[in-house]
Order: sequence, then C-alpha cells, then structure tokens
Amino acid sequence: MAAEAECRPLGMFKCQICALTAPYSYVGQKPPNTQSVLLLEESYVMKDPFSPDRGRFLVIGARCSICSRLVCVGPECSLFYSKRFCLPCVQENLSTFPPEIQQDLEKRKAPSSKRPTTQVCPGK
Repeated sequence: MAAEAECRPLGMFKCQICALTAPYSYVGQKPPNTQSVLLLEESYVMKDPFSPDRGRFLVIGARCSICSRLVCVGPECSLFYSKRFCLPCVQENLSTFPPEIQQDLEKRKAPSSKRPTTQVCPGK
C-alpha cells in the first residue's frame, strides 16, 4: 500500500516553453528510495516508468533560476550551468556565460545537415 502511494503523481509538470507535460511524483533535491542521491537543484521528478527498480527516477524539469519559469530539461528549453536556466534567459544574458556555453548554444542553433529531408523506403 505504501509503495502505491509513492508512485502516485503529485501533479502534472508542464514546461512553459515546449508544453511538455508529465506526471511528477516528487519535487526536491533528495528523491525517495534513493540512498546517496542529492540533486543540485530542486527538481520535478517521476519514477522511471521503464524500470522495475523503485530507486530509479527521471528528472523532468525545474524552475529557471532567473525568471522562475517551469522548464523541462530538454536541450531546446533549458540548460544547467550551476543552476537551471531557460534558453530565453540564457539568450538575454549570453555575455555573462562562459565562452564554452556560448559555443554550445551556437551549435544548438545551427541547423543539422545530418537530418534527411525526406524518408526513402528501402527497395523502392
């Protein structure tokens, strides 16, 4: 019965940039059923639906440390550099980030030439 209560979602997480929604079961830095895990930020966490291990979890997102917007951990929405930042805040404050972060963001913006524009079925 207690295990069922731990798996019940507390609410629905919704990214304020991409609108990703997912049920979360914990908010904080020390997810339940973990021994030595301490997250570096207060995160929205869900039990890993692909693992039977109760201690396995997925970090869904957190609040931007500048604007407090709720953002997912996806690379299109946020980045973690000592704190969580939404990409709009990163872009507005880009000069305050180290050159490595600035270069990483430039790579993210560049269109990928590896993606096919059309799919071709083999044998046709």
